[in-house]
Amino acid sequence: MAQHVLVTGGAGYIGSHACKALKAAGYVPVTFDSLVTGWEQAVKFGPFERGELADRARLDEVFAKWQPVAVMHFAALSQVGEAMKEPGKYWRGNVGASLVLIEAAVAAGCLDFVFSSTCATYGDHDGVMLDEDTPQTPLNSYGASKRAIEDMLKDFGAAHGLRSVIFRYFNVAGADPEAEVGEFHQPETHLIPLMLDAIEGKRAALTVFGTDYPTPDGTCIRDYVHVMDLVDAHVLGLKWLEAGKGSRVFCLGTGRGFSVREVIDHSRAVTNREVPIVLGDRRAGDAVKLVSGSERAIAELGWQPARSTLAQMIGDAWKWQQSGHYDR
Repeated sequence: MAQHVLVTGGAGYIGSHACKALKAAGYVPVTFDSLVTGWEQAVKFGPFERGELADRARLDEVFAKWQPVAVMHFAALSQVGEAMKEPGKYWRGNVGASLVLIEAAVAAGCLDFVFSSTCATYGDHDGVMLDEDTPQTPLNSYGASKRAIEDMLKDFGAAHGLRSVIFRYFNVAGADPEAEVGEFHQPETHLIPLMLDAIEGKRAALTVFGTDYPTPDGTCIRDYVHVMDLVDAHVLGLKWLEAGKGSRVFCLGTGRGFSVREVIDHSRAVTNREVPIVLGDRRAGDAVKLVSGSERAIAELGWQPARSTLAQMIGDAWKWQQSGHYDR
């Protein structure tokens, strides 16, 4: 009988792609999502359970019903601008809710836990290749909340034997090449879908936030990973735990950062269209450059970010963009 994996945020962007990868790997992904930011149309690869992470009774029901062998935790608030203005929302929504989830998992005897963290836990380390040992000095409550959840997982590991694989990554891009699921947020905050919306005339222009960063072209630099590469790593992390290898932190990146202007330039080659842009001020809490290595993930998990070229990420996102979106 196939094993069940509870996927929080499985109706969201990364979570829905993870569910597809889990099904392909022989698991049954059970999506747990409130649908506040997720889309029920994205739940295509296994059962759906609607609920709030902070609702312990509801979580207990779901754990008892499906008896998952592991949790894959994606559900989170993740907008940096909002995190700067409303830190309480992030401490409650990310840390408080994750505590309820972790306690429910431990109570149910579900002790394998794969966590979606972020390179935002590092803060701004200009010119440094981020790795698992880089000091964590987050610039905002989003990064701080994710760091706190990492600490929580370690504490529950020491006290209750919870085994966790933590993945730190930054900009996830692209879409399922078969366009069964893709990236769609309301409001949209991610660079590539905003850029494609501007190309299609769905918004007047793409705003470039900050052109005075100390980078070659003045725009901030990020490491982009294809969403399908990313979720492949999560499945490998699950298998790592199944093999009894213990808790581990992995960075997921390509080691190659791209500036906002470089992403815009690449889009022209993919779409053969110009991107209308307007220039804006820097956003509070945005780091200059975040680039992550993945030597540990490559060496220990056998992970390879094979699809993580700008051409493929933009191309798959463009295909998804033209295939139609979810709606309420």
